[in-house]
Amino acid sequence: MSGDGGAAEIASAVRGRTLRAVDVVAEALERIGRADPVLCAFLDVWPGEALRRAREVDARVAAGERLPLAGVPVAVKGRYGLRAAGPLLAAGCVAVGATAVPGPGTPWQTWGLGAHGRTVNPWRADRTPGGSSAGAAVAVAAGLVPLATGSDGAGSVRIPAAWCAVVGLKATGGLLASPDRTGLAAPGVLARTAADAAAWWRAVRPSGADRAPADFPVRAVWSPGLGFARPDPEQVALARSAAGRLVGTGTVRPARRRESPVLLDPGPAWSALRAPGADRAGAHRVRAENDRRLDALFSGADLLLTPTTPTAPHGHEGPGDRYSTALTWAFNLSGHPALSLPAGFGADGCPAGLQLVAAHGREDLLLAVAREAERRGATA
Repeated sequence: MSGDGGAAEIASAVRGRTLRAVDVVAEALERIGRADPVLCAFLDVWPGEALRRAREVDARVAAGERLPLAGVPVAVKGRYGLRAAGPLLAAGCVAVGATAVPGPGTPWQTWGLGAHGRTVNPWRADRTPGGSSAGAAVAVAAGLVPLATGSDGAGSVRIPAAWCAVVGLKATGGLLASPDRTGLAAPGVLARTAADAAAWWRAVRPSGADRAPADFPVRAVWSPGLGFARPDPEQVALARSAAGRLVGTGTVRPARRRESPVLLDPGPAWSALRAPGADRAGAHRVRAENDRRLDALFSGADLLLTPTTPTAPHGHEGPGDRYSTALTWAFNLSGHPALSLPAGFGADGCPAGLQLVAAHGREDLLLAVAREAERRGATA
């Protein structure tokens, strides 16, 4: 068995001592060394420290510790990402490097700057991978690591997940520690599979966060634009087709509520909450009204389904006048957990995503639906 498998498979083999953590990590470092000069997914790579930590994991396993993520290579977002990686390291992960984020002075965040240059989309090098968890999504999509941490202040996990065809989960606002003083940003993960994202969640979730298993099918409401956004027809079609596959497998069923939800545009409120000295009274009114509408929605449905992004990945020159956050930042304002699931490919060869949103604290439901969708072949 090679160390380039999924997180669960790697950890199982390392715990069973059929694979050594040090060999898994050495393979990951070798893959990064080959690919990163082209992809530019990493700001820093830590070969000496990573191999040292891997040897420690092997010693802990030999001493009888049952580490749930034994020997799993993980990339952390940005140069300060290691500060939040404590639960993963305790579970046996080995941090191999810091992933690319937007460079200094970048006025838009769907971009990345690594040690070797601008971060490229692994599906089309002339397109951005999204951001700000840019390198994290690329490192996972290219198979350099099975897991990468992210943070999501307006869609910074879900957008690159959609544009790189991986799974991206944003946790419920305030549930996990975040350095963002506005409360808009939440930690998240990028993973090859929902099973790997679930392994991350089990390692980092607070005690008492367990919920009853999902009872399929779950009730879902579809919305192409949340009542205010105008996503491109192709993004809507790809996401709606993915939602239809979920229905077709029996994973979800349409909720009794048939009309699409209508939210107030969260953009001005989000910006006001981020701007020092801004008058936030209007932002709080928008937040309260959208919270009321979302509470009503989730009283009769388990999931809200939307396209993850309004457009396909743009070029490296910038997004123009279309915000890629149009369909994601409402749930940073409201704090709802959200997940992007691969939804297929557009005519330009670039991936798209289906966004799943659940009630506060229902990360388990999002992951259960995503895992069932993968099991039944409903993902692209």
